[in-house]
Amino acid sequence: MSYALKGKRIWVAGHCGMVGSALVRRLATEDCEVLTASRQDCDLTDQHAVRRWLAEHQPQAVVLAAAKVGGIHANDTRPAEFLYENLMIEANVIHAAHAAGVEKLLFLGSSCIYPKLAPQPLREDYLLTGPLEPTNEWYAIAKIAGIKLCQAYRKQYGADFISAQPTNLYGPGDNYDLTTSHVLPALLRKFHEAKVAGADHVTVWGSGTPLREFLHVDDLADALVFLLQRYSGPVPVNVGSGQEVSIRDLAGLIAEVVGFSAALRFDATKPDGTPRKLLDCSLLHSMGWNRARPLREGLTQTYADWLGSEA
Repeated sequence: MSYALKGKRIWVAGHCGMVGSALVRRLATEDCEVLTASRQDCDLTDQHAVRRWLAEHQPQAVVLAAAKVGGIHANDTRPAEFLYENLMIEANVIHAAHAAGVEKLLFLGSSCIYPKLAPQPLREDYLLTGPLEPTNEWYAIAKIAGIKLCQAYRKQYGADFISAQPTNLYGPGDNYDLTTSHVLPALLRKFHEAKVAGADHVTVWGSGTPLREFLHVDDLADALVFLLQRYSGPVPVNVGSGQEVSIRDLAGLIAEVVGFSAALRFDATKPDGTPRKLLDCSLLHSMGWNRARPLREGLTQTYADWLGSEA
């Protein structure tokens, strides 16, 4: 199935976020009109505001990248906020899109939707087969509800609403705050600051043995545009790089990219987290998308981008 973007009005909901801004960049290369709305223009948690905005601007396609996000501490201490606000955002946008006659909608899930102890790599059909990771279950439950809502509108009304869930992301627009950021941007900043300070070592939390997968956010945006154009089905599609790396090797690679040549130390008294987390992207690859850039290349570009933003 093919959905042509040429001449279409496409609303990127959440355009200021890391994923949303990457989508705006990617869609700028298509012959389409990209629509955006600030929180002041349209509060996505307000049902009436969302319906009014859609009725006024009449997008033909919607990518729902807006969400309330945060790390483990935020999820654990503010569960009501994460569950309520994400439920409101997705319910309001998905229902209003249907009511406004939107032709196609793509909802962004998350790899945290899968059970904590699901087999690796994680396949789409593992959804709802076991308990979730407790530290982010509130966010995960909201994302699962969004996926199911898209499936429900497809089943009841024939709406061409699809879902995709990305792996761990990095790139422009990432969070580099050492207290709230994820592992890759945190290590990049930590190594940069150690290099500038002339430190003789950097300590990395954990044993360094857990395996993780990372995808550049601009590659995600490219995959999402591909799915908008080529996919129509109820199965939420995994989007990853297929490149698995240990935290120890990731730290070494980031040190090389940054130019930090001193010692790396691993503090095994700190938690490692899940031993392995890798998405099975066979479905996406079978459709013809497999264009994730190598990790070293992506890290080099990301470091240069971050240095530019800090200048």
